[in-house]
Amino acid sequence: MLGELSQAFAFIFQPWPFFWVLLGTALGVFVGAVPGLTGGMLITLVMPLTFFMDSTQALVLLVAMYVGSVSGGLISATLLRMPGTPSSIMTTFDGYPMAQRGKPERALALGIGASLIGGLIAGVFLVLLSPPLSRWAMTFSPWEFFTMVLMAIVLIASISQGSMVKGLIAGFLGMAFAMPGLNESDGQLRLTMGIQDLSAGFNLLPVLLGVFVMSQIIKEAYELHKTPTALDPGRGRVLVKLAEWRRHSVNIVRSGVIGTWIGILPGVGASISSMVAYATAKNFSKTPEKFGSGHDEGIVASEAANNANVGGALIPMITMGIPGSPIDAILLSALILHNLQPGPLLFITNGDFVWALMAAYFVANILMFIIMTLSVRTIARVVVINKAYLLPVIFVFCVVGAFALSNRMYDVWVMIGFGVLGFFLDRVKVPLGPFVIGFVLAEIFEVELRSSLQMSDNGFWGILDRPIAMSFLAVSLAMLVWPFVQQRRLKRQRQLQEAKG
Repeated sequence: MLGELSQAFAFIFQPWPFFWVLLGTALGVFVGAVPGLTGGMLITLVMPLTFFMDSTQALVLLVAMYVGSVSGGLISATLLRMPGTPSSIMTTFDGYPMAQRGKPERALALGIGASLIGGLIAGVFLVLLSPPLSRWAMTFSPWEFFTMVLMAIVLIASISQGSMVKGLIAGFLGMAFAMPGLNESDGQLRLTMGIQDLSAGFNLLPVLLGVFVMSQIIKEAYELHKTPTALDPGRGRVLVKLAEWRRHSVNIVRSGVIGTWIGILPGVGASISSMVAYATAKNFSKTPEKFGSGHDEGIVASEAANNANVGGALIPMITMGIPGSPIDAILLSALILHNLQPGPLLFITNGDFVWALMAAYFVANILMFIIMTLSVRTIARVVVINKAYLLPVIFVFCVVGAFALSNRMYDVWVMIGFGVLGFFLDRVKVPLGPFVIGFVLAEIFEVELRSSLQMSDNGFWGILDRPIAMSFLAVSLAMLVWPFVQQRRLKRQRQLQEAKG
């Protein structure tokens, strides 16, 4: 293990790989800091530009963007009270009040330092857990992979914004849009409605560009009149003394571990990690009443958890081919576009690639800390950029990226169509994360289900002979039932309170 990792670091510190990690981290920090722009948008936009790159260097670039974008969100969360990324929502609770009290440098320093340590904690788990989990996943039959995909879709639906029903609708709607085209099981076309271009189905890249980028362009175009004003980041040192980090050591390690393990759960995302870590820190704090008023512990817990989530979410993607978050679904798509087969065999067929990805993750976290510490004041001035200048440029990149895939306008229209669909889904509070994960995982879901049924003499009842698959199915059912049980319990409590009143 140490030998492979040292070789991977030697590769990353070569001029070109290091340049891509540095560029990806810097772009990620900048995009993550601008409200309305997201890491998913950046990675999807850049993906077409990586077609002619070496696959390892391309994925190293995208992973660095992932790390930088999650970290960059704390700048606008602290200075604007507008989280640059959803994962920074909890940072606004204490970061902005602290900045208002005249301590913006301290708030930023705590967030940046916690992001680094949380990311490194997750990196340790990434290195230690990925090889054994990959070996364990190699013992899986199609039943295990089918139930794992089902669990991923149900899990992300159950914790998505709005109701769980909307999350499930989004997930299965994404799967439905993945069905048109050639049915690999019998070689017949299905759901093409006589449209020749649909023979190959909807290509992955135009769909991702539409859902993640075009929908956001349309949304931001409606809000161009909003011009946020940032607080002055100050002129003090954006660093926290080592003695103070010792005081926060328990909180930061606990939050990093929480972020990592929640990240491993398929489809959960960094925002949930930061919420759980924040609530846990508040419950264990000696001064819980200070949370929400500019408290150090709140900033540390939120930022350590959301950065650790990145490393945690990479674990199921690398070892099993299951995305841990919507951005991981995009990275999974990038693997497929670069002819790399995600799943447990990735360690065997492309072991050097996997270790390079892990090394890039560590280096990106360190570069993120350096870039944000040195340039946070410059970024703070840029986060209030007028989007009227930015959106047309992003639109042009979308069109070029969609067209370049197959040199046909059909993919551009697909991108625009899914952009409009994504915009309307967002307007009615239907989450886009389950939609994207459903679309990406639909093929795996169908192939593994068909393989499971073909290998079983008892049809679907063959799952009873697979205890691991049964456990995944049980978790899926529990996640489906629990929100309704909780809702019914709350309703009973309200009725009892009304009766007493």
